Amino acid sequence: MAAVEQKKQYAVVKDFKGVNTKNNRTVIENGEFGWLENAMPIGFGNLRIIEGNELVNATAFTANVTYMGSVNIQNNEFVLGFQDDGSAQFVNLTANTKGNIAAAGTFSNANVMITQWKNERALIIDPNNGYKTWDGTDLHDIGSVNNVTITAGGSGYTGANNVVSFGTPNQSNGIQATGEVVVVANAVSEIIVTEAGTGYTSAPTVTITGDGTNATATCTILDQNGIDVATFSGRTWIASDRTVFYTSADTFNNFVGVDAGFLTISDSTLRTDITRILSANNFLYVFGEDSINVFSDVRVDSVTGVTLFTNTNVSASVGSNLKHAIFPYFRSILFMNEYGVYALVGATTTKISDPLDGVFPLIDFAEPISAGQCLINNILCAVFNFKYNDEGTDRFIQAAFFERKWFFTNQLTNAYFVVPAVQSGFLNLYGSTGNDLFQFYEDSDNAVEVEIITALLPMGDPIRDKQALKFGIEATLGNVPILLTAFVDSESQQSPAIDFANCIFWVNNSLQNIDWTNSSSQVIGWLAGISPGAGYFLYKSDAKMYGKYLGLTITSEATPFTINGFQFEHELRARF
Repeated sequence: MAAVEQKKQYAVVKDFKGVNTKNNRTVIENGEFGWLENAMPIGFGNLRIIEGNELVNATAFTANVTYMGSVNIQNNEFVLGFQDDGSAQFVNLTANTKGNIAAAGTFSNANVMITQWKNERALIIDPNNGYKTWDGTDLHDIGSVNNVTITAGGSGYTGANNVVSFGTPNQSNGIQATGEVVVVANAVSEIIVTEAGTGYTSAPTVTITGDGTNATATCTILDQNGIDVATFSGRTWIASDRTVFYTSADTFNNFVGVDAGFLTISDSTLRTDITRILSANNFLYVFGEDSINVFSDVRVDSVTGVTLFTNTNVSASVGSNLKHAIFPYFRSILFMNEYGVYALVGATTTKISDPLDGVFPLIDFAEPISAGQCLINNILCAVFNFKYNDEGTDRFIQAAFFERKWFFTNQLTNAYFVVPAVQSGFLNLYGSTGNDLFQFYEDSDNAVEVEIITALLPMGDPIRDKQALKFGIEATLGNVPILLTAFVDSESQQSPAIDFANCIFWVNNSLQNIDWTNSSSQVIGWLAGISPGAGYFLYKSDAKMYGKYLGLTITSEATPFTINGFQFEHELRARF
């Protein structure tokens, strides 16, 4: 009597949920992935292969970049690169030009930070070389007038027609300081600085003229070092050690006005020094390694004229020392530290990187960690760039987050630093390999390396063995050949490679593929059975795999297309 044929069973996966490296492939959800590189799980039946990078400016930087920042000056979007020899260059994304900001030795070789004042200038803080400003043309030391000391009050001053003048700045095109004279009992009692100036490398002369005589004064200049700079509530704020200094209202350089000042955080919640300050969501966030404070409600006392604000600790256990991996994302602040990625919403910090727990032990935290938000497939994503030990090979990858899902990208072999910048109304991400500047996720003709590792599916019964019979990969294709290599996986083994193509290969008598190439040395395939832009396509093959769990590993070097689903045909076998 013939054996009864086993009933064939089927599984289809279309609900794509993102990567999960925390759990074993046998227990993650059907729509999750053990690895997902250069494939974005947008939604149900929509796993989109992303676009590659595009070269923006070759040799934009003359040395190795240690930090990049972006600012808008007079409606021109700039990416500024600070390098390991202490020099700095710019790329004007709007005008597609590049140029020098400062020669070698001007800045420290690391830990420079920048922000933007209005849209008129960049503010630059250097931990060793002080506070500087760049207006798109000239770089100046802030070198502003600091303390003015009356050395002689003189006599005969009535308070009318009395003028104080400061010497011209040492640096060309610097801003000259100005002030007002205060007279008490016919003598000069005080000089109020109304414009602190820029470009002073030595203290300027102070000259008092008017209807009195013999009044004299001297001044000092500010050369404020710091670890970070931010603009918030119409002022500039500079962090140094445990102290935050702030300017008078509506100034970026006046640290001596009655409404200027500083706050030193003495609370034990800040266990080390400040690592980052960031303005967003109507707060100034002050980060330590394991704490976060917020400054808010900035106002000026109507009687004394001093600045008042609240200082509130919102996290006494979680913070970050990765200053380039802290940024706003929608109404939250995202930040990465050495054990996770967190979202700060209001006064609550929540870990959002549980699916990446398998990756964090393999990140090289001795290398720069940089991050920012950008649009990928017109969806706003948060992207973290880091060096990752991939089975013994170190490489830079990006972890991208949106709608509670994670996936990875690999846009450059050595993407040392990334920075977001706005161009033509779109928030883009830019990266450097050290000298050249690239825009990520931009070039649909630039193929990316794709790796997709699905969950290992129990097919409804984890106890029974399954004989895999066939599998299929549903895809929506464009007008170019797509080549895929698939492996059928079980919990203990992997099948030989299975190659798919929607094009015809020419072979010789030895069954070797003969490549057709165009004038750009790109391999050209002949479309088989579909017209350009034909849409739906089904790659299918015999599976030849056995196990209690079944899944797929897919690799490719491809331009954008969409995977719509995975299909499996199998038969149940023995239990245990």
